[in-house]
Amino acid sequence: MKIRYIKYIPFGKQDIVIYPYIFWLSGFTPTIKLRRHAYIHIEQQKECLWIFFFLIYAVEFLIKFLFKWNIEKAYRNISFEREAYTNQADKNYLKNRKRFAWIKYIYEGKK
Repeated sequence: MKIRYIKYIPFGKQDIVIYPYIFWLSGFTPTIKLRRHAYIHIEQQKECLWIFFFLIYAVEFLIKFLFKWNIEKAYRNISFEREAYTNQADKNYLKNRKRFAWIKYIYEGKK
């Protein structure tokens, strides 16, 4: 994985992960939790051969947006994001993470 600092990231975010890169907003210092969150996305993208990650992400976002009519709620309920947010505080998560762990978050109810 390679880290790059850039001047603009869409949607008001501080970072974006596009394997093998993590792009941080210039001048932003990520917390350890945010770093772990990004590393979880790196693993998800490797498992999904990159392109399928973004296809699943987009389809899941659209479906969840249609049910919630709220961009932030739809984003937070995408299975990839739910896995990352749920486990970003666990320093051992990536060591113990099972492949395709994000799949179980598709069917779990809203948390």
